[in-house]
Order: sequence, then C-alpha cells, then structure tokens
Amino acid sequence: MKFGKVERPEVIDFSLPDTHPNTTIVLNSKKYKMKQQNVYIGCAKWNKSDLKGFYPQGIQDELQYYSSQFNSIELNATFYKSYSADQFLRWKYKTPKDFKFFPKLTQEISHWKRLEGVQDSVNDFLFQVQHLGEKLGTIFLQLNENFGPDNFKRVENFVNSWPKEIKLAIEVRHPNWFSDKNFSNEYTTLLRDNNITNIIVDTAGRRDMLHMNLTSNEAFIRYVGSNHFSDYERLDNWVLRLKKWKELGLQNIHFFIHQNLEKKSVSLASHFTKKINENLGFSLKIPDLKKESNQMTLF
Repeated sequence: MKFGKVERPEVIDFSLPDTHPNTTIVLNSKKYKMKQQNVYIGCAKWNKSDLKGFYPQGIQDELQYYSSQFNSIELNATFYKSYSADQFLRWKYKTPKDFKFFPKLTQEISHWKRLEGVQDSVNDFLFQVQHLGEKLGTIFLQLNENFGPDNFKRVENFVNSWPKEIKLAIEVRHPNWFSDKNFSNEYTTLLRDNNITNIIVDTAGRRDMLHMNLTSNEAFIRYVGSNHFSDYERLDNWVLRLKKWKELGLQNIHFFIHQNLEKKSVSLASHFTKKINENLGFSLKIPDLKKESNQMTLF
C-alpha cells in the first residue's frame, strides 16, 4: 500500500489528534447501543508472497491457516476482481465460525463509474458477498483521491440507495473533504443520519485523514505502517485511544494493518492484539510468530 508513503517517516509527527466532539455524542447515543462488543483485527491480504515468513513450511491452504491466527481480513481482493458466489462460499467454509470478511467494493463502482449508474453493479456485488452469510463484516467503499466534495450529490445518492440492513463504511481521500468545514460537516451528517461508518486512515503522508470523527458506533481504522520502528509506538497510541473510546461507549473496533512494504504486518498485528487484550480486557488470539525468523520482528 503506497498511499501516504513518505521517504523519511522519522520526521513525521505521529501523535493522534484529539477526539472530535461529534464522536463523543455518537458513542453516548442510545441509538447505537448494542449488547455485544466486537473487536476484529487483521491484515489486508493472506497471500504467502505478501506475508513472508508467517506461514509454516509446506502449508497447503493459506486462508485456512491465516484464519486460525486472525479473526478477520480486510478483503482488498474484491476491489480488483469480481468473485463468484461459489468462491465466497468456499472462503466461508474454510474459515472458523467467528471469522469475518470486510470486502471492498469494486473499482468499477468507486473509480471507473465514480458512483454514477452503479445500481446494477452494486446489486451484483451484494448478491455475491452475501454468500459469506454471518461471516460478512462491514463492506467498505474507498473513493479515488481525485474524487472531491464537488461530487457530494453522487455520494448522497449512493448512501440513500444503499440497503439499510447491510453495514457500510466509506473512505474519502481528497483533501477538501477534510479541510473545508462546510463540506466536512455536510458529509459526516449524511453518514451519521444513515448509520454509515466514517473510515479513519492512519498513514504517514496524509495526517488529515485522522479526522477522529466517528459517525456510527464503529471505529473502522486502516493503519499503514512505514516500515520503521515508530510503527509499534503508533499502535500503542491507538490502543490508548480505543480504550478511551470504549469507555465512552464504543462497541465495534475493526482495525486492519497494512505496510508500505508488506513485511512486518503480522508482527505488528501480534503486538497490537496483545496490547488490546491487556488494556481493553479482551482475550483475542495472538497470531503465532514462532514459525517466523527473528528478522521478521525487526526493522
């Protein structure tokens, strides 16, 4: 994941901004209260070529092993390619009962057609992914970096036509969504009114995407490490922030770990999971690093 990459991460201020006032309102709202707290932590891919050193030698089924170590995957593969219902069923049956997939809407919808005339494409996508059944997590839409607030009407139409029973999260990237307060307020109000999640991206080169403005009782965070020692400290800061949000009423944490070069994602995820368990009182499985070389945990 090259988005937001910088040459010298050591000069970046990685401190997290203050919580947006609207987040406190959302987390205190009875509208979003649920009985069960959910924490899902994962990587963006399960390919052996990306997660070098993670899989035991001779492993036959990468997804089956990955899902024995993690409880979720940010399914980026669906952005690039359409998969059949049979493929989703195979993925479903390969994974444990508490595992969840968080698929990204196709680039045809978000980048090629730019949300215009996409109803048939959306319906086809939803038909396929719903074969995951109870293992379907939040679906997410990532808009192109050049998709600015002048396209707000397209976003509004898309949100209004989205099936309310299916969870959706949206990531906007154009800087004006964050820098212009009028656009930002209009956009987040739209999401909040429709219980759509406002994705937070933590990447070195785009600190403006750390808006800290939750629009539903879900923190959907896409974390991009810089292949630098600071990656661990950044994750520790997120643990403290999520603990604070949990105390405010946060009940859904969906945290996906990327790197500019996918070398240490599993090591970072293992560290993060351990810290979440210790600080937030969960008992998530910590990914097994015993089969990795010592070099994988070092920068």
